[in-house]
Amino acid sequence: MKKQKQLIDKYGEGIDDPQLVLDYDPLFSNVLGSGVDRRDFLKMGSLAALSSLVPSAATFAQEKKWDPVVRIGYIPITDAAALLVAHELGYFKKEGIDSVRPTLIRGWSPLVEAFASHRFNLTHMLIPIPIWMRYNNKYPLKITAWDHTNGSAIIVHKDSGINTPKDFGGKQFAVPYWYSIHNIVSQKIMKEAGITPVIRPQTAKLGPNECNFLVLNPPDMPPALAAKSIDGYCVAEPFNALGEIKAGGKVLRFTGDVWKGHPCCVVVMHEADAMDPDRAAWAQGVHNAVIAAQIHLGENRKEMAHMLSRNGKKYLPFPKKVIERAMLFYDPAYYNNPVAIKHPEWGMDRINFQSWPYRSATELVVSDLKKTVLTGDAGFLDNLTPEHVADDLVNYDFVKKALEANPKWRNDPSVPSTGDPYTRVEVVEL
Repeated sequence: MKKQKQLIDKYGEGIDDPQLVLDYDPLFSNVLGSGVDRRDFLKMGSLAALSSLVPSAATFAQEKKWDPVVRIGYIPITDAAALLVAHELGYFKKEGIDSVRPTLIRGWSPLVEAFASHRFNLTHMLIPIPIWMRYNNKYPLKITAWDHTNGSAIIVHKDSGINTPKDFGGKQFAVPYWYSIHNIVSQKIMKEAGITPVIRPQTAKLGPNECNFLVLNPPDMPPALAAKSIDGYCVAEPFNALGEIKAGGKVLRFTGDVWKGHPCCVVVMHEADAMDPDRAAWAQGVHNAVIAAQIHLGENRKEMAHMLSRNGKKYLPFPKKVIERAMLFYDPAYYNNPVAIKHPEWGMDRINFQSWPYRSATELVVSDLKKTVLTGDAGFLDNLTPEHVADDLVNYDFVKKALEANPKWRNDPSVPSTGDPYTRVEVVEL
């Protein structure tokens, strides 16, 4: 009990911070305001569930004149940390590349549209999003590295009655995007437990073994959970830590304990920036900076949590205790009711930072997408092969050269400890 209290004090559970609000912070306000009730939320949720929440091909602009200044757009999640650190600590500048302060975007759809319109030339995206953009919308982009591994969890409300995946029957569950690792992993877990994922209006009647999925922007998830408008969600940090601290949430399972060292957000560039020989030196410098930032992050988590937080350089609008919990707190003894960490022997952290885009993982994402319930037209997946995506979508050249110059990347636990570090067998244990 004493140790548990020390952990609570250290990592901020029950933190009393009048500025850490869920219902009226203007950054997070959308339809969820201080006076939202379940009926209003359900109206909004029905619209969200029935739309694909992705931009149409018509929103994609043609390439503008190339600008070598690095312009980053990001969602306020720890997944973006490497890009933010690369700018803030001057790693781009060390490579002779100018960068401007990254721009915070509150949802995936506006970030996708802003990138597609060339407002940004470097960003992080959930790994299935570039698959959708390239093969459904024919948008020319490349995955050039991984931004991080793990870093997500399934959160349920303490009063939801959900203690195992079998308890999701008749419940409402949010993910940040249809094309997300969160949607893929959550559905895999539920299907294994005999629960059928469906996408319906939130007012629709559900069968006893059906769980209704909807899309919410990450900042809207903790308020919805606190209002009991949803029963659970799966999302990136620090919105799981925030859900624990302020929204009455508990961790049902960490995703990195389901899929060992899984990709979540990847580094994305426009195809011309990644493939034009005249821009190769610039692209190499960008990746040198990102890998240096990842290594620094892994070795200096507490300091970087402070820097990213509202108490530091204000990249993420949360106090440092929330970011510290998201980046540091992964204790099997604490997370034992329910058992959120079943594989401590894997040696994972709550979030890890390494760049190598394993072919095996890309192929598994494509295979799993074909089995995942999605909304909108997903017919493009029918003839898409995992091998083709791993060959065609990913550029391995810049990241491999950068990693070979920075051997410390091999110390990350998501990298195989023996054999070829650039090849691995994916481990998934539901």
